[in-house]
Amino acid sequence: MVVGMTRVHVRATYVEIPAEDLERAERFYRGLFGASVRRTVLDGHQCCILDDDSDAAGAVIALMQGESYVPSIDGTRVYVSVDDVEAVVARAQKLGGSILYPVTEVADGLIVAELADSEGNRIALSNQ
Repeated sequence: MVVGMTRVHVRATYVEIPAEDLERAERFYRGLFGASVRRTVLDGHQCCILDDDSDAAGAVIALMQGESYVPSIDGTRVYVSVDDVEAVVARAQKLGGSILYPVTEVADGLIVAELADSEGNRIALSNQ
């Protein structure tokens, strides 16, 4: 998209998911996605970066702990693309998450679901 003379890129590149208990959130997301996790400090905040070993394009996801990071099921919905939505939802439940929107085919071949993570955030899943 071009606005005036400036090119605007409309793609998410980095997503921060709030965590009250970073260790609990790390266990949840490691178990949910099978991702390796890199611990670091960003701008004085403890965080865990989920490492994606695929070559797929998409945003980096970080679990963030700090005063301004307040978990919520309200607000922006982040969709994470997964191969098998049903399997990931089942893992989420075993890890202490809960279903907010059941596995549903919302369009031809597009399957989605929403869950509450270990911290109380709404996370959406999609097979695309």
